[in-house]
Amino acid sequence: MDNKKKHKILFLDAYDSFSNNITSLLTTLLDDVDVYVLSIDSPLLNPSSSSPEDFGQRFRRELAQYTAVVCGPGPGSPDNDADVGLMNHVWQLQLDTAEEGDDGACGGLLPVLGICLGFQSLVKYGGGEVKRLKRGLHGMVREVLHRPDGGDTDGNIFRDVKPFKATLYHSLCGDIGQHGVSEADWREGGAKWKPIEGCPDLLPLAWVEEEREDGEVERILMGVKHLRKPFWGLQYHPESVCTEQEGNKVIENWFKEALRWNEARGRVVVEVGEGERLAHQATKPSLLSKLQVPVGDEQTTPSTTTSERKIWWERMGTRPEHRSATVRLPHSAQVSDVVEDLGLDGSDKVVVLESANAAAAASARADVRGRYSIIAAGLEDALRLEYHTGDEYATFKLQKVNGLQVDLSERVFLGSYGGIWGLVASFQEMRSLGGGVELPDLPFLGGFMGFITYEQGLSDIDIHLENRQHHRPDVCLAWVTKSVVIDHTLGLAHIQELYSSDTDLDDDAWMRSTADRLVSASAHHQHQFLNDLPSPAKKAKTRRPSTSTSIQTPLTKEYEAKVKTCQEFIAAGDSYELCLTDQTKITRPLSDMIPSATSQEHHAPQQQRPTSPTFNRKQQQRRRSSSLVPTTTSTPVPSSWHLYKTLRSRQPAPFASYLRLGGATLVSASPERFLTYDRHGRCSMRPMKGTVRKSEAVSTLEQAEKILHVPKEEAENLMIVDLVRHDLHSICGAGNVEVSDLLKVEEYQSVFQMITVVEGQLPSPSSDKKKYTGLDVLAASLPPGSMTGAPKKRSCELLQQIEQHRERSLYSGVVGYMCVSGRGDWSVTIRSLFRWDDEQVTGQVQGEDGQSEEEHEVWHIGAGGAVTILSTPEGEREEMFTKLAGPLRVFADLG
Repeated sequence: MDNKKKHKILFLDAYDSFSNNITSLLTTLLDDVDVYVLSIDSPLLNPSSSSPEDFGQRFRRELAQYTAVVCGPGPGSPDNDADVGLMNHVWQLQLDTAEEGDDGACGGLLPVLGICLGFQSLVKYGGGEVKRLKRGLHGMVREVLHRPDGGDTDGNIFRDVKPFKATLYHSLCGDIGQHGVSEADWREGGAKWKPIEGCPDLLPLAWVEEEREDGEVERILMGVKHLRKPFWGLQYHPESVCTEQEGNKVIENWFKEALRWNEARGRVVVEVGEGERLAHQATKPSLLSKLQVPVGDEQTTPSTTTSERKIWWERMGTRPEHRSATVRLPHSAQVSDVVEDLGLDGSDKVVVLESANAAAAASARADVRGRYSIIAAGLEDALRLEYHTGDEYATFKLQKVNGLQVDLSERVFLGSYGGIWGLVASFQEMRSLGGGVELPDLPFLGGFMGFITYEQGLSDIDIHLENRQHHRPDVCLAWVTKSVVIDHTLGLAHIQELYSSDTDLDDDAWMRSTADRLVSASAHHQHQFLNDLPSPAKKAKTRRPSTSTSIQTPLTKEYEAKVKTCQEFIAAGDSYELCLTDQTKITRPLSDMIPSATSQEHHAPQQQRPTSPTFNRKQQQRRRSSSLVPTTTSTPVPSSWHLYKTLRSRQPAPFASYLRLGGATLVSASPERFLTYDRHGRCSMRPMKGTVRKSEAVSTLEQAEKILHVPKEEAENLMIVDLVRHDLHSICGAGNVEVSDLLKVEEYQSVFQMITVVEGQLPSPSSDKKKYTGLDVLAASLPPGSMTGAPKKRSCELLQQIEQHRERSLYSGVVGYMCVSGRGDWSVTIRSLFRWDDEQVTGQVQGEDGQSEEEHEVWHIGAGGAVTILSTPEGEREEMFTKLAGPLRVFADLG
């Protein structure tokens, strides 16, 4: 066994969304290296919490444990001390080692590499300034100019490196006086490779020369070496997927120089135990490893005593078994037909995850991903988990058991679970169907299905939410034991059920009755569902459309002003890309039945209103007979199910969904997969940025590629790709993430989209307690990077400010499932409309008998786009309204 000790590198993290890509590059590229991470504002090393002498001693003791330090990229500027934090203290280290602390830790210098923000911080320390570029270069790939021969200077980390291109992510630059050098001295006198007056300690190593629109060439410093200390810096991003591999030699050369410097000065790295280190490893611990409660008790100790100690929700669904039946569907049958055949179109609890583009896939057209659709059944008998972001508890709810009303509810405090995701991981692990059991090759057998809001994602990255005026669930998951999975390729419906041999009756009656229902259903379904709507001649009373439905869209000038605000933050270095959104609000007469319990539950106390049980029964009877719900004026109002059928017919999408769950109704035609993972730990994310609508001018893939393969569109996609790689690296670890399809244009029914496929492999488990699952990746990746921008945390904070703290809610969140088999699939909630049962307003209606008041429901549609430094306010406004048009059109289509 090789007992050789590994070198250790400390990475100072400035909250960038590419940090994990750098730690992965260092780990995989350099021999025998472990990377540890410490945030720039770590409370474990807070300069203001102790005397300067005490802080200095603790800081030097920590640094003494590492071979070298990397100061990473991040938002902001070195001119703001809070943006660089501990980096400033690194540059102040001195060679003097006379003072030694405990354990041999000394106050001496050590080798450091600064990247992007870290580079700029070094330039400022060396006497330079940090200024704005004429225009930012976020996601731009440029050739890095350097001297392959290394010149006559020791420590040139570009020595023997061939020409290469690298990705830039910056709007600020290091200014060491380069623009004061004459063109003759710059080109012929070699001034670009010498220290410039005013910054005698900084030796330039690399440049990018950017030709600007005014014809001038901007000299942008890309690499630097400090002449008196072992400090180096790189402005470009060596870890980006679009930085050419030749650039890796620069990192290798730096580490060789670091080792050489340590050896020449006799610097010895102090060895300590893992628990004595303030920094942590780059890969996050698994959710299961952080639990303070037993996991899998019922698999290992199935005793009566153990079972009796558990409360009702802990006993439900444990030790599951799976059974299924398969029927062939009529060739013309669609998912909507199956939903209606099962009587779920009028249900107040339903989840449908539909590949609404499956017909195109079957006919060898575009959208080839749409093979399966999933329908959850029996949700009134399903256990439901709800969590409102910020609460110390989550709630398990159960409405019925075998059709008997029970209305159980139990709060579970999250302290021993480490948060909501620990509770979900624990619950799921106790009901896993893994462990070598042979399972059907279907995407879903049973498990959690539901939604996660954008606000939950904000909480997951430690962003505080202010003044929330409701108590709606941000995580709402139903434990689905009965479902129908439709295989569009083979034309089969798999009717399946999870049951527990310990507690459930061995009764497959539901499966048999469901199979009989589908088999006996007519093979000639009528798909022209719009004809089901009453014609104007049938209406008993008329109503002015302007008073029955109100649509409030974003204001053009206000949205353009927000785009300009985004670009100002980007130019200041606070973000690379900001995914700005806005909301349209639609009010119309009530359509679906609103369950009184759900409505009251999520209202603030002063908003509660009594609901008549008699009224509810009447509403239920109406819903069974028709999905058009009469209002108080007897005018039929298209239900949410009709809205969904209209939207999915207008915009077929591979990740369409219809949900009524936890007081929310969601109608979605999302084209974007967020995350999928299989039972073997293979994870895949598909960030989507870059859209062009089909038209006579753009009707072929080749035409779309010419439009989308331009710097602005590619940069938008690339920034999110590198962000997604960072999210996956945080769980999958170094060397386990790869890009399989980069900047690929795909054809959909109505648009062309640019996508990239990023894949990762979960680490092999050392034990069941420490194993990783797809849920770890999901929890680490929210909110979706394609809806935030980069760096994610700072961008989300800025977007909250720009969007005036208006909640995005379901929009920009995710919808999907996590299966008992270990599989999961989640889509980004875009191209969608949603409402909440507890959000109602009183509207005035003008009928034949005069004015009257009635309750109106409120629908929301979110839309927006990624703002970059290359955006125009007019272009972004047009993109937002283009994306809004599809979902909004359903209200015009249905009246």
